[in-house]
Amino acid sequence: MKQLVLVFVGGGIGSVLRYAISRYMDGVKTGIPYGTFAANILGSLLIGLILGAALKNESLSSNTVLFLATGFCGGFTTFSTFAYENHVFLKTGDFMLFALYTLASFVVGFAMVFLGMWLVKFF
Repeated sequence: MKQLVLVFVGGGIGSVLRYAISRYMDGVKTGIPYGTFAANILGSLLIGLILGAALKNESLSSNTVLFLATGFCGGFTTFSTFAYENHVFLKTGDFMLFALYTLASFVVGFAMVFLGMWLVKFF
């Protein structure tokens, strides 16, 4: 039961923060979902740092990792909004923005996870 509460609270905090970032970054309607992109990229870096630290020296308890990685990062990042935004690009016929947004999200997202894990080696 404790693990469920940790994921619930972490996810709630992450979701609220993601919402705030999206409201701030998507205030001017440009058609580009900067808020979702920023949250997903930052969340990818954070999960790399968290999991790297957990693997490096086992200084993070399993409950802390569950709260931060599964809860917070899971709520902070959002695949469903990413998928919806891509659907909108396709629906409006903006295939170039669809391709750029999708490719950048995957490439930069994966790179951030690896960067986070790599950075932990030096701290």
